[in-house]
Amino acid sequence: MEFNELIENYKEDIIKSTQDIIKIKSVQGESKPNMPFGEGPYKALNFSLDLSKKMGFGIKNIDNYAGHAEIGDGEETVGILVHLDVVPEGDGWTYPPYEAEIHDDRIYGRGTTDDKGPAIACLYAMKALKESKIDLNRKIKIIFGTNEESGWGGIKHYFKHEKAPDMAFTPDADFPVIYGEKGIIVFDLVKKLNSNTCNNLVIESIRGGNAANMVPDYCEAILKVEDVSQIEEKLDNFIKNTKYPLSMERDGKDKVKLYARGISAHGSTPEKGKNAISYLMAFLGKLLEGECDICEFINMYNDRIGFRHNGESIGCSLEDDISGKLNFNPGVIKADQNEIRLSINVRYPIKSSAKEVYDGIRDNLKETGIELIESSSDMKPLYVPKDNFLVEKLMKVYREQTKDVESVPIAIGGGTYARSMENAVAFGPVFPGQKELAHQKDEYISIEHLMRLTKIYAHALYELAK
Repeated sequence: MEFNELIENYKEDIIKSTQDIIKIKSVQGESKPNMPFGEGPYKALNFSLDLSKKMGFGIKNIDNYAGHAEIGDGEETVGILVHLDVVPEGDGWTYPPYEAEIHDDRIYGRGTTDDKGPAIACLYAMKALKESKIDLNRKIKIIFGTNEESGWGGIKHYFKHEKAPDMAFTPDADFPVIYGEKGIIVFDLVKKLNSNTCNNLVIESIRGGNAANMVPDYCEAILKVEDVSQIEEKLDNFIKNTKYPLSMERDGKDKVKLYARGISAHGSTPEKGKNAISYLMAFLGKLLEGECDICEFINMYNDRIGFRHNGESIGCSLEDDISGKLNFNPGVIKADQNEIRLSINVRYPIKSSAKEVYDGIRDNLKETGIELIESSSDMKPLYVPKDNFLVEKLMKVYREQTKDVESVPIAIGGGTYARSMENAVAFGPVFPGQKELAHQKDEYISIEHLMRLTKIYAHALYELAK
């Protein structure tokens, strides 16, 4: 099957299509008529369906919640589950996050690896199969979701109206094959504030983070103070001792802004980032050595969360032999005069449950006055046996195309569309040892990587559909 030669001929089109879809800022926005997740996801969905139609695929739009494009015939269907929405871009980009500029053979932009670049690769893989005129016994259908990063309403709506494929993969995690995914919950820790004053300091606000499933790269606090120079001295000494990335700006005579800059990462791998909330809370804990409502919350954070990533000090240190330790990511903090609220993203082991997590944390926090508020969402773990047809076929393709015979199927903390249906797994796009760029500033995909993905996905689709 000379798919690779065909794909090389598509190179300029693959690059342009990737750039075009990256330029659509598809962060979930305010719902509008016929745009359930806002204008950006709507535009990204219709761009993808229009591109699919130009390729000669059959297309269907399901109420602008999701859509699909398909080729081939057969009673059974092989699915590809992709998402076109992206997380907020955050700050500090070297190149504009929605311009898709090319530098050093890399396309830069939010969504290049998660998940627009891989989605485009899969579309052109389907095009190669179609234009090769090879016989397939199964239909191939790519399904475009529009709010994977913020609730899965699009894919849930799709499967209420359309039959699920018989098997599927999603190019939204790692190679070689992901046979297990941890459970995912998001919840808030909230403390009502009767006072936000301590030692003649008033904390007027704290703000940090963009989304619970991102390691926050920025956090700030606005303080009203009597002696600004005293704050400066304490901050200078703290930075000298810790080397933490903290700064201060004066705001008039009696106010200061303290802020921390961290390094963003995906919420499933908090250890790969540097949490700006944790940096700022560490200093506030030293600054506010006294008794007040907000002091109690800050001390709880530093004592039981801090720079730990596995819930080991807050009552949810869970672990199993399939997926390893629980992942704990404090992603967003908001405080005003009435309350302080911390949003947390947890990835719990496959053999555990959300109830175990909640019960453990509540028990740990009893008598602190901090309330755990559950979200309605509990994304149950995914587990597909390693000897499953889908896993074995994808492993075969991966090994043939990469010559990597050492890697084995893995379990991860990330949550993908694979768990939206039966008999689905994640397959790429990140290779073993490759830098993880999802949810980070300066996200990019190299053109070489994009082309390599397209070829791997073409061979994978052939193996599954022949």
